[in-house]
Formats: sequence, structure tokens, C-alpha cells
Amino acid sequence: MSSKKAAAGSSSKSKSKKADNKIDPNEQIILAAAAAGGEKGCFDEDLQKAQPALSNEERVAIINKLIAQRLLDIYQVGGKLAYKTKAQDSNEPTELKGADNEEKIVYGLIKEAGNKGIWMRDIRFKSNLQPTVLNKILKSFENKKMIKAVKSVAAHKKKVYMLFELEPDSTLTGGSWYSDQDFESEFVDVLNQQCYRFLLELRQKHESDPTVKKKGPVYYYNMISATPSQVCKFISELGISKVSLSEEDISTILDTLLFDGKVERRVVPGGGGYIYRATERLVDSAGLICLPCGVCPVMSSCNIKGEVSPLSCPYLKDWGLKVIVKQQGSDDI
Repeated sequence: MSSKKAAAGSSSKSKSKKADNKIDPNEQIILAAAAAGGEKGCFDEDLQKAQPALSNEERVAIINKLIAQRLLDIYQVGGKLAYKTKAQDSNEPTELKGADNEEKIVYGLIKEAGNKGIWMRDIRFKSNLQPTVLNKILKSFENKKMIKAVKSVAAHKKKVYMLFELEPDSTLTGGSWYSDQDFESEFVDVLNQQCYRFLLELRQKHESDPTVKKKGPVYYYNMISATPSQVCKFISELGISKVSLSEEDISTILDTLLFDGKVERRVVPGGGGYIYRATERLVDSAGLICLPCGVCPVMSSCNIKGEVSPLSCPYLKDWGLKVIVKQQGSDDI
């Protein structure tokens, strides 16, 4: 007897679920109006024209039901709410099923931002949610590992939100040149030196080969030049980088050498990018230009018999003039 009652109860529950999932004529009209708007969707006045017999309360109840059933999507356009039919997303997290409209709006905004993320201020502006409500939703999403907060190198105190599984864009992390929001100046200097060494050795190799020059200036220029791809391969084989460097990263380093006047760049015929070669200085820089005294902050206190003395200056020692300074000092004494 009890089993029959249980069976009857289960069948009645299944019938009620089917009845809930069944779309009534009014819902079909609302969905048809949203579908007619295409990608742009439709506004509330369009839905009102499509079914004028419905009151505002009835129309809002139908819209909320369709959104809960994931048949209708809601977003903002110019400060107005818009609706469009929602394509079923098989990749949507299970945690979002059964979520309310506010959570779905916030999740949709974060998802649309991609790996560049979205500021909390922009989420609040587009969703029109109160800060306390928005903070609660974001914290809930973070605890469920649906989204994550990423700090930007451009603004340390601000965070952007993106889906948890996405890798942040290089504009946020700074790419290969940043580690924990800090610029790796020493790493960049090493790469700068090694890239220049590769181009310089390539030039010296072919300059000593007379057969290369005999084949004409164009052939010679191409032989002593290298593409970012070739330089990238050389750096990768050196194993000096713990992170994987792309051709774009190496192009950035080569451009710094270009601005320093150490290399020159030329467009590859046919629009195939750039090639780089080490340059020769027409005139060697005067030694006085490289003198560290010109940028020394305590130069006014520097003298032979003082605490700050050119005889004990480590910068002059590195410059290679310690012997000359000592000789001059002994003559003056």
C-alpha cells in the first residue's frame, strides 16, 4: 500500500516538474519577441508591444521565470535593460545553476571581459548593483573558484576579475618582464646583452668570409642580419630564461637595442616583418662621455685627500682609469 502511495507521489512530482518546464503561450510570445531582436535583443517596450494584454507584474514574472530557466538573457544597453534569447552554454559551471538574476548578470559581465578582466567599478556600473550586494556575489564566486582577482602592474591597488581558469593577459601581468608585480631590470639587461652579442657575432662571422661579400650587398646584408625568430631560438638554447619567451618578447628587446643605436632594423621585402643587424659606430665615443663623475651625486665633495676620493672610487676603477688617477695624484702631492 505504501509502495503504491510512493509511486503515485513520485509520478505526481514528475508531472508537476513537466508542468513547470512547459512554456505557456505568453512565454512563447516573449521568447519570440526577444528572438526577433537577434544579437541586439529587445527592450521592455518591445515586449510590452508584443503582449499588451499582460500587466507589468505579469510580464516581469514571466521574464524572471525565463531567465531562471536559462532561456532568456538580460543585460544593459545605454542604461536600459535589454533581453535576448540565450544559447545554451555547455561550459557553464554547475555552481551557477539555480543562481539568481544578479549573480548571472555579474558572471556574464566577467565572462565577457575575457582574460583582460574587468574592474569592480565597471561591474557595478554595468550591473547597477549596490556595492554590498556586489561584494557578496564576488566573494561567493571566488570561494567557489569560479572567478579570480588579478592585480594589474599598471595600478597596484586595483584588481580586475576574470574567470578562474583563464590566464591573465600580458597587459595585466607585465608579461615576461615582471615577477610578482616587480620589473625584472637585471633579466632585461642580460637579454639585451645576449641579443646584441648574437647579432654582433653573426656580423663578425660573415665579415671575415670574402665569398659572402662577393655575392653582392643585398646578400651580404641578409647574411649578417637575423629575424626575431632566429634570435628567440638562440636565447631559448642558452637557457638563461626560466619563462618561455615569445618572438614578440624578443622583438621588444631588439627594439631597445635599436633605440640605443646598437642595431638597425630593416623591413623584409614582401611584408614579412623585420630583420636586425648589429651596427658599427662611425666614430668611437669620447672617453670623457663615459666618465662616471658626470652623474655622481657626491662629485662636489670629491677630492684626493677626502673621504670621497677618486683614488678609492669603485666606479672609476671599473672605468679603467685608476692607474691614471693615482699617477696624477702622486704628481700633485
